[in-house]
Amino acid sequence: MKNFLLTTCLAVACTSAMAAEEEGFVPLCNGRDLTGWVNVNCAPETWSVREGVIHCTGLPTGAMRTTRQFENFILELEWRHLTKGGNAGLFLWSTPIAAPGVPFLRSVEVQVLDHGYAEHYEKANGKKSDGFTTHGDVFPIHGSTMKPFGRHNGQRSFPSSDHSKGSPEWNHYRVICTNGVLRLSVNGHEVSGGENCNYRKGYIGLESEGAPVEFRNVRLKELPSSKPPATLAAPEDTGLRSLFTGLDLRDWKTNAATTPRWGVRGERLVLRGGTANPGATLWSEKEFGDAEFVFDCRPAKPSAGQPMTPPVVVVRGVEVKLTDAVAGLQRYSVTVQKGEVIVRRSEKEVRRVTLPAEAKARGPFGLRDIGAALEWMNLYARDL
Repeated sequence: MKNFLLTTCLAVACTSAMAAEEEGFVPLCNGRDLTGWVNVNCAPETWSVREGVIHCTGLPTGAMRTTRQFENFILELEWRHLTKGGNAGLFLWSTPIAAPGVPFLRSVEVQVLDHGYAEHYEKANGKKSDGFTTHGDVFPIHGSTMKPFGRHNGQRSFPSSDHSKGSPEWNHYRVICTNGVLRLSVNGHEVSGGENCNYRKGYIGLESEGAPVEFRNVRLKELPSSKPPATLAAPEDTGLRSLFTGLDLRDWKTNAATTPRWGVRGERLVLRGGTANPGATLWSEKEFGDAEFVFDCRPAKPSAGQPMTPPVVVVRGVEVKLTDAVAGLQRYSVTVQKGEVIVRRSEKEVRRVTLPAEAKARGPFGLRDIGAALEWMNLYARDL
């Protein structure tokens, strides 16, 4: 009888402890739609909810993220790849828009990778990769930093043991994030993580990267804040929203009578080089008054001894030349407000233009055909 009572008491205590641990969790997906999430730089159809499951087509490469930031929390979710070798990720403490020059968010990434990816690498190279695993790598990307736990390569923390399942089975991730320390458990086993994370407050994002993937039972329990300094927190969402699907020219228009010079390649808008044809200027379907535009631009490298042909954007009918442009992708912001246009490159003001009296009150945002080849990506806008 004593043993029975002891066993019963232990069972009740264990159940009570488990119930207490479950308290405070809230779902991050309502099971019906993507309320609470922002499509950062993907097509409208990239992300959807089907029968309570978040579905991602994998195209284009990009992300969606929560509408609000989180600092200290326990996050749980399940994921599965629908094709062998699929790639995706979980972004923690991320920025609201993509990092300059890439379709990814600055964040600490928790890898979501199917075993077929590693098998393909081993078959192609005759050996296993020493740069990644498919069992829960954790690593900072595009400006974030982290001191990794355990076996690692640079700042990339490798799992201490292998527990993930291959497609199409479901995997369970539990991530505990406290005061810049991150610990990942895969299917019930703690395997990897790091400390001294920067950022340690930001958005939570899900990554699209080339293959269909699903997420379900995404839930979070917030923990008390340590009130980190602003330098350890991601920028807040200012309302910038993507103007580009990453796949095609939907929501853009040009002169159909001209030879098409604009196209899409690898999440980028591309202008093929040739004779300048202003009629081939690419215009947003949406019109803007006072607004901010953020984008990455790569001009073609000029021939030896030739000057750079500056890219040109059009706001409210006025051409604005990016005369300081250099070779390589660079982040610009163009703010139109109170009769002025302020141009910033890499957050530094480089030009200020007074709008002429004939400037339109509203108009589409334009990417001018300058003849030379150009690439644009991460195009965002917000009304002011």
